[in-house]
Amino acid sequence: MTVTIPLTASPQTADRVRQAVVFVLSLLAIAGATFGSGAFGGTPIQQAAGGALAADATLIAPAGPAFSIWSVIYLGLLAYAIWQLFPSQAARMVHRRVGYLIALSMLLNAAWIGSVQLGNVGLSVLVIVLLLVVLGITFALLLRTQRNTTTQGARVAESIVLDGTMGLYLGWVTIATAANVTAWLTDLGFTGWGIQPDVWGVVIVAIAAAVGVATAIAGRGRLTPALSLSWGLAWLAVARLTGEPESHAVGIAAVIAAAVVLVAAIALRIVAQRSSDVAPQLIEPV
Repeated sequence: MTVTIPLTASPQTADRVRQAVVFVLSLLAIAGATFGSGAFGGTPIQQAAGGALAADATLIAPAGPAFSIWSVIYLGLLAYAIWQLFPSQAARMVHRRVGYLIALSMLLNAAWIGSVQLGNVGLSVLVIVLLLVVLGITFALLLRTQRNTTTQGARVAESIVLDGTMGLYLGWVTIATAANVTAWLTDLGFTGWGIQPDVWGVVIVAIAAAVGVATAIAGRGRLTPALSLSWGLAWLAVARLTGEPESHAVGIAAVIAAAVVLVAAIALRIVAQRSSDVAPQLIEPV
């Protein structure tokens, strides 16, 4: 069901509280990320928890440069937190529907960094799975919410700041969850029930790709979830083909998976745009 948002809604006290909560938690998320990078006494994530999340810890760990995408995501979250503070945004239903969920995602993000810093990989799995669920719900709500905006510029800004940021966030956390769960199982000493590690690696990559394609189908070709998931898969391929532990099978599977996710999203986007020529949408999300 699509919800049409009235342009004349009046701000309530609850709207002001939500705006403040989102903004404060965006600052908390950025502070946590800074701490997790090794600043202010923190241990870099790849060195924390005994190196369980390092690029050479498991077959599903992306190479280090993959994590630079967090800078883009945090910048987007801060942009959203500032943008939703504008008086014109206070009473909009889109923020009423997803504002607290985005705030919760930022709180979980900081909690994940804290759990890794404490060396508790099992807790970090629980937190990142919850984060993935929250992002999935947010994505679904954004899909169902029709947003009336007054100008083309406003539509573009909303598409980038809200849809774009949350899309990147969801796609990246999808592959990060797979890597995190694998790191936890490895840390527990899981031996794979006699199945070769390469086989497990290929299966996990295939599952991540299937989730990416399903997201593209549900989102009618939204590109940003596919871009960030493919980014993670590409750097996973780099790690397995050029570094340790080496696995050509997993590396090649990751290359194929990245291509499949991107092609599926682009193809679905083209179909969606052709459909919108007949029934134009009010906003073209990314």
